[in-house]
Amino acid sequence: MPQPTTTPPTSGARTSDPDASTVERLLQAAAHAFADKGFHATTTRDIASGAGLSPAGVYVHFGSKEELLFALSRSGHESALRLLRSAIADGATPRQQLVAAMARFTEWHVEQYQVARVVQYEHHHLTPEHHAEVLALRKEMDSLVRDVLDRGVADGTFSVDDSADTALALLSIVVDVARWYSPTIRRTPTEIGATNATLALRLVGAGH
Repeated sequence: MPQPTTTPPTSGARTSDPDASTVERLLQAAAHAFADKGFHATTTRDIASGAGLSPAGVYVHFGSKEELLFALSRSGHESALRLLRSAIADGATPRQQLVAAMARFTEWHVEQYQVARVVQYEHHHLTPEHHAEVLALRKEMDSLVRDVLDRGVADGTFSVDDSADTALALLSIVVDVARWYSPTIRRTPTEIGATNATLALRLVGAGH
């Protein structure tokens, strides 16, 4: 399945890139519409228009608006999970792993803020079966962060009373970026990522 990880279009822009496949155009248009209006307020016509298709063209590739949301949610979570694994693998110590994970996961939420907004805030509109699949990916991301915290506690780097609660707090800091970020903000993804990495170190008692 194509990954909707290209830079999201600016507000009001049509996403009908002639070089993109029809499915990718639909995913890009859906990400833009869902992020802008929310799942319920978005119509199939909105998505089709953004992709440069007729409304009937959507149903050639997706049986429903929910299937489009599921495709976005699954591919977005899979993309974020790969990034998180890579960031942690690049660190030699728990401190380095936490810094890399927080910085790069934050940067992804900035650079892909429309997809991230849909991934993080619209998944509850999925069917129970689809939501369960996405929830499994979310639990895997949580487990990766908890493992880093547990290793840091074990070697004395971190001071954490409850790794599960702390992992939730750390991931919440990152996820919230998708809610408030706008391209009008004059801070780069790297700057925002560095800020969140610093906050994370303070939260686990390793700020100095």
